[in-house]
Amino acid sequence: MSSLLLFNKPYGVISQFSAGSSGDKDRPTLAHYIKLPNVYPAGRLDHDSEGLLLLTDDGQVQHHIAHPAHKLPKTYWVQVEGAPNSYALTKLRQGVELNDGITLPAEARLIPTPKLWERDPPIRSRINIPTQWIEIIITEGKNRQIRRMTAAVGHPTLRLVRVKIGNWTLEGIAPGEYKATTINLPKSALADMPRGRSNRPQNQDRKPGRTGDRPKQDDQQRPQRAASNSDKSAKPTHRKTNTSGATDISAKPSVATKVIIKPSRGKPSE
Repeated sequence: MSSLLLFNKPYGVISQFSAGSSGDKDRPTLAHYIKLPNVYPAGRLDHDSEGLLLLTDDGQVQHHIAHPAHKLPKTYWVQVEGAPNSYALTKLRQGVELNDGITLPAEARLIPTPKLWERDPPIRSRINIPTQWIEIIITEGKNRQIRRMTAAVGHPTLRLVRVKIGNWTLEGIAPGEYKATTINLPKSALADMPRGRSNRPQNQDRKPGRTGDRPKQDDQQRPQRAASNSDKSAKPTHRKTNTSGATDISAKPSVATKVIIKPSRGKPSE
């Protein structure tokens, strides 16, 4: 069994345990919220996006979740400027031409305003221009893909919340909280792993100015250092155990139940 965390990433938090580039050095990191050692993100979520981010202590699980070859569907609730018509929705579904290629077919539909927490800071609003929520499901992960897709059809994204990855959902997890559980990948999922791949998950943190995929430093050292840095720059956050609200994570890959939700009250000081 491998550990898996379902984290509700707040707005403004970067998806790594230590600040990387100069533009991110003053932003809160995952270390402000997650104190467990040796867990790493399986994929990323932009600092100005919110919602579900998965973390694990197993490199094979990380690969299965994050690698685009596995095409795990990712579901987003997107608040856009204006009211998309049927033509715009059709373009989103069929594929939108971006500067790095045409997106794969996606699911897109209008939805009522969902019941979500208030964003801090709130979105910019323009009195004379309405907004609309769209549910978009994609199976790839181009850089800032959803935002570029909606902008390409004439409806800039105002707020972006990821609510589901595969069969893992955000239900019952408040911003800054995470749900810890375990996962057992089926043999069929392990069969397509690259030969010789380590069970240690990849450290996705970068050195300032680096754009490659090389880890910033040894995986065993990074979590302690990240926690130390965050202790210097962030006020201690109050946490308590909350056992209410179970997320539906049944179906493949199989997941065991037991979990603790650790909340962080308020945004840590940057």
